[in-house]
Amino acid sequence: MTAVITACPAFSQAYETAAGTKTVQQVRALGTAAEADVIAARRLFHRFPETSGNEENTQQLLSKQLSDLGIEHTCLENHGIIATIRGTAPGAYGSDGTPAHRVALRADMDALPVTEDTGAAFASENPGVMHACGHDAHMAMMLGAVRILRDVADQLVGEVRIIFQPAEEISIGALSMIEAGALEGVDAIYGAHIWSEVPAGTVSCAPGQRMANTDWFHIEIEGVSAHGSMPHKGVDAVVVGAEMVMALQVLVSRDVSPFEPVVVTVGEFHGGEARNVMAGHATLTGTVRTWSEQMRAEVPDRLERIVSRSAHALGAKATFAFESGNAGLANDPACAEVARQAVLDTLGAEGVADYRGTLSGEDFSEYLRLVPGVFCFVGTRNPAVGAEHPQHSCHYTIDESVLVKGSMVAAQWACRMLAGK
Repeated sequence: MTAVITACPAFSQAYETAAGTKTVQQVRALGTAAEADVIAARRLFHRFPETSGNEENTQQLLSKQLSDLGIEHTCLENHGIIATIRGTAPGAYGSDGTPAHRVALRADMDALPVTEDTGAAFASENPGVMHACGHDAHMAMMLGAVRILRDVADQLVGEVRIIFQPAEEISIGALSMIEAGALEGVDAIYGAHIWSEVPAGTVSCAPGQRMANTDWFHIEIEGVSAHGSMPHKGVDAVVVGAEMVMALQVLVSRDVSPFEPVVVTVGEFHGGEARNVMAGHATLTGTVRTWSEQMRAEVPDRLERIVSRSAHALGAKATFAFESGNAGLANDPACAEVARQAVLDTLGAEGVADYRGTLSGEDFSEYLRLVPGVFCFVGTRNPAVGAEHPQHSCHYTIDESVLVKGSMVAAQWACRMLAGK
């Protein structure tokens, strides 16, 4: 524990057991009282999902809820929102109006281009768009945390900034919020994701790396089109693409150590324009997930070599483009320990989940490049209520009983970080 205190001396009180005693009973009581409202908010957001960059109505819905709660906030042009909860405990602000400390809580807002097939009474009313990743839950949990923190402001020695972020799914939302000043003066940040691989009622907040580097690739294949009955007269770009799809997996199965996590997924394959014409052009796009920075640096050349050799062997030409996405997400040990204590405070020892992490990616990592923080996985897996499908599935649903638990953990983390000595 000493190493953690040394790493973050300004918050040395935050992970002392006693730091949680001042607010934990209030946080639990306020969370319990807010549960119905948190669930109702989640269902409202679920009915009206909007894809990345189009969150205008979502912003309006959030703004109304914040206004109804009496929370100071600013709506941004990128559809995000920055809200403020000002602590009123002695020493919360200096004579110049600067907070003693400022911590941030973040929730993302955008949905996915997925057609919902859950049969829920509050299913998406926007055709072809669904909150299939749980961002509706994130917004609702954050509103629950806001309710709690508003009512324990007299215990906060400093300020809580609430960040509602758009466009997480296309990896530009965090950067746009940073550009808008969301991290100015912030000492530490908390984020959470509802997670289908973690048991409902538990929360994982381990230190160190928790999510993967997320990068993208694009392949253009040039063959020679020909009549479908005369394949020997051309070079079939679809066949070349199919060969590449399989060959790319050699990187995972034979070119990289089994102890080095790597995922290569071709998500799109487009080729051909008519059923009796052998395709002269095809396009592949996909994603690469890596755990280590060394492997991330090596992957582009390795993939390009496989693509080039596959095309050459079949008489085609190919161009390969690699686009860097978000870096891997790693939790600061000090902030993670405060989160663990917050889980113990609010959910007890049985609420601490043991989860290894995931090769999914998150642009929350952009915040962590600039300030220390923690990203938690709020478990929602519960087959008894049908909450067993993975994120991004058209059948995805959650155990709503976990929502207020997420609210309480987030609020208690902030309370600990801003606890007086």
